[in-house]
Amino acid sequence: MDIIDIIIKQKNGIDLSDSEIEYLINGYTQGIIPDYQMSAYLMALCFTGANEKVISKMTMCMANSGDILNLSGISGTVVDKHSTGGVGDKTTLVVGPCVAACGGKVAKMSGRGLGYTGGTIDKLESIKNFNTQIPVERFIDIINEIGISIVGQLKNLAPADKKIYSLRDVTGTVDCIPLIASSIMSKKIASGANAIVLDVKYGSGAFMKTYKNAKELAETMIKIGNQNGKKVKALLTDMNEPIGNTVGNSLEVIEAIQTLKGNGPKDFLELCIDISSVMLQLEFVDKSVDECRKMALGSIENGTALNKFRELVFMQDGDVECIDDTNKFPKSKYSLEVKANMSGQITKMDSEKIGKTACLLGAGRQSLNDKINHSAGIFINKKTDSYISKSDVLAVLYTDKKEILDFTKEYYLDSLTIE
Repeated sequence: MDIIDIIIKQKNGIDLSDSEIEYLINGYTQGIIPDYQMSAYLMALCFTGANEKVISKMTMCMANSGDILNLSGISGTVVDKHSTGGVGDKTTLVVGPCVAACGGKVAKMSGRGLGYTGGTIDKLESIKNFNTQIPVERFIDIINEIGISIVGQLKNLAPADKKIYSLRDVTGTVDCIPLIASSIMSKKIASGANAIVLDVKYGSGAFMKTYKNAKELAETMIKIGNQNGKKVKALLTDMNEPIGNTVGNSLEVIEAIQTLKGNGPKDFLELCIDISSVMLQLEFVDKSVDECRKMALGSIENGTALNKFRELVFMQDGDVECIDDTNKFPKSKYSLEVKANMSGQITKMDSEKIGKTACLLGAGRQSLNDKINHSAGIFINKKTDSYISKSDVLAVLYTDKKEILDFTKEYYLDSLTIE
């Protein structure tokens, strides 16, 4: 089989056969196909697209390139969730405990943040001693015992995706729907859950800038999952402003804890209840969405979701005391208030630029080997549609890098449209 013929077929919009897809994915993973030829194929795919059959086959080849997690030792329906990435997205920290508190089983493998999008593992590791790298056997035992565990991805989980994603990141092919869909679903299928809920973001802080593209991506991923025996549902959610009031690892964990205590921002709570209710409906198929919403909200109101988060932290060796007293989280050395330079109304927020501001403060990384500052980030006081007066505090920046405060203040102000 000839990789050049495969590239030419894709360039001309001709669907690849199953054997050609297998050769392409396996050959690149094993180092037989070099980066420059795979780059040519990826770019051709971005321009010509692929049908559902090709995307599904590509997904399964990527999933089967490494280990497939066997979760048959967990009783009941095992539910996973995935967000396509956003700014201030700490939903897993509330959704997981809510679902587990209602009797669901949540097996969550999460990643680290890269660029302006945060990672759940980085957030959890801002809790002192929290262990995200537990053995698979322990992962399964914890889920059977308390209904939830959240860990980092296994090293040999969908290695083809890891290699292809790294190439996409440097070839301008990240925002290609067939590649996004196969990347996400290969990891979800390899992670072993029976049911998957997808939180597909659209807007200024998302990969998908428009609702239309987000809907297309969601529909593609649902079909891939269904074709491979998974129950999949998706929500399309707005990423035109950050979720909640915080961006940055420990700040977001604190906000998630406050939400579990019933004191979180309204927009964040509503999103968490929406996602939780869909996960619970996949778990308890005889219940309506409204019934599942009441269950999820009830778990926060009666404190069982907070207790479930406490159990999760304890079972994975984290410091439980920080849940009762969030002042125990480490603090940044410096902070700066961002004040309004005019009166008016905030009509728009550039979520991507706000995420990049947090990244500059030390909350994110440009490569996976970069170290992050868990306490760095932004507390947002005013959001879209807020009426403000000159000198109102719009946000507070936190960092250990004093020299960048003035620059990041101006960068944050540039992210807002005030009229």
